[in-house]
Amino acid sequence: MSAPDRLAHLLELADQGPALRAALAEEVADLLCAWPPDYPQSMRDVCETLLAKAARDIDESTRARLRVQLYSHPALAQRVLPREAASQSLIQAARTGKDLVSALSERLGVSGRIARDILQDQSGAKLAVACKGSHMDRASFSALALLIHPAHDRNHAFVMLDTFDNVPANEAGRMLRNWQSESEPGPAKGPVDLSPRRTPQRCAL
Repeated sequence: MSAPDRLAHLLELADQGPALRAALAEEVADLLCAWPPDYPQSMRDVCETLLAKAARDIDESTRARLRVQLYSHPALAQRVLPREAASQSLIQAARTGKDLVSALSERLGVSGRIARDILQDQSGAKLAVACKGSHMDRASFSALALLIHPAHDRNHAFVMLDTFDNVPANEAGRMLRNWQSESEPGPAKGPVDLSPRRTPQRCAL
């Protein structure tokens, strides 16, 4: 499809209203991640604007998919995805005893069964993968992990942080995509080596 035709198609989608915002966002994100060399930069700027506007109107599960979709393009993700306190809402839910399964399910765009499986993993490894795959920062992961596993000793906290630091970003993104794409509830698939590969740093959490 030529650049003018592709842009006309995307603008037509944008005019369809909120019902097609998710489809628009995912299609524009795909285009931006594999930008054809013969498409002009001016069109790319328009597409980034379209994506930023669409991202404000979609639900959290769709944003979670977009974060994974744009993981290899962090500068683009920073420009187009709304800055939100999603990680803080998870931490608050864990602090106040709210339904953390539902909160994590919505934040990550996964089923309730998978969210429960992540939370019940006593090693904290699945939580580390989920948080890193969804662009959560280290400090937020640390706070959330300690709230979810308060009975563990300090050494266990360092191991969880070490897992978060060492799990490859692309592998975390792949795992999260697998969890998001599972059509039937069940345990997470796609094993990945989550063992620490260096001595954990004894740093403040």
